[in-house]
Amino acid sequence: MKAVMIILDQAHYSQIIDDLSKLNIRGGSHAWPSVNNAVLAVVEDHRVGPLMDYLRELDKAYENLGLRAFVWNVEDMI
Repeated sequence: MKAVMIILDQAHYSQIIDDLSKLNIRGGSHAWPSVNNAVLAVVEDHRVGPLMDYLRELDKAYENLGLRAFVWNVEDMI
C-alpha cells in the first residue's frame, strides 16, 4: 500500500474528487469527500510516539470527524 498526498488549488478539487471516484479510489472513511485539511509535520524521531498518541486520543474522542495520520521516513531535507 502507498500513500499519495495530493496538494492542489481549490479550483481543481471537484474535478479531482470526481476523477478519483471514477478510478474507484476513495479516502476509505467518513472523512471523504468533504473538504479537509492536511498538515505535514517533519519532526524528530523521538517526537513521533507522543504525537501519534495524541492524535489517537483525539480520534477516539471525535470518531465521527475522520482523522488519519501516517508516518513516513524523511530521507533528506534542506
